[in-house]
Amino acid sequence: MPLDVLLEKHECLRLAWGVADAAGAFLRDERPGELEVFSKSTPTDVVTAMDRASEEMIVRRILETRPDDGIIGEEGSSRSGSSGVTWIIDPLDGTVNYLFGIPTWGVSVGVHVEGIGDVGVIATPDLCESYVGVRGHGAWRIRGDVAERISGRPTSSLDQALVSTGFGYAPDRRLSQVSVLEGLIAHIRDIRRTGCATIDFTWLASGRIDAYYERGIHPWDYAAGLVIVEEAGARTWTTSSPDSGTTVVCAMPAIFDDLVARLLALGVERGP
Repeated sequence: MPLDVLLEKHECLRLAWGVADAAGAFLRDERPGELEVFSKSTPTDVVTAMDRASEEMIVRRILETRPDDGIIGEEGSSRSGSSGVTWIIDPLDGTVNYLFGIPTWGVSVGVHVEGIGDVGVIATPDLCESYVGVRGHGAWRIRGDVAERISGRPTSSLDQALVSTGFGYAPDRRLSQVSVLEGLIAHIRDIRRTGCATIDFTWLASGRIDAYYERGIHPWDYAAGLVIVEEAGARTWTTSSPDSGTTVVCAMPAIFDDLVARLLALGVERGP
């Protein structure tokens, strides 16, 4: 089904795309010269006033249209709902990139229906692209007025794969993640780090990388992205622990099993 037809039929898709696009435009166009910065879990885990303003805008627009839906927002706008629909929002992923003027940041809006990911929308305004995934219907990249169906790059072996990952904010977690990377890098083509999980998902879906893995991410980091990469043909694996959060591995089918096996042997889901 073409994306324009889906947009006509699917209210949550229209709304998710609309709020992600509006928040992205706000963040791009209204960025102040001096950003007010606050720390969260560690001094390097930062949030700006723009993160909070973006989330407030998104939540307000969603609830104006769908007041009975639930919300999970990174910056604290969570509320339960009665409709079975939950919106999972990262109003500004890649805050450090945004703070430093690096264009790899985005807005992520995922929609779960009865706990299952149904819609994912990611806007990357400084890259002039948006990405959409709809469960059972496919994934698209939108540039201007042009929507293009996308699928990941066919990769036949792990040693030819370009793999992206991310690191946590706490020093002990970073050291643990570097140890995993040291064990993996001899078995892949090369590694990339964008500093933004939503960018990693969009690059996998559009064939710019072959796989992405990370430990210690949160639902707002991956809710939209998992729908998009799965609809673009990737396989995904997630596991969670109380100590280290969620580990996500996403890869094209031909390399997925090999990558997961190597990462598990290296202890990707263990550590601080």
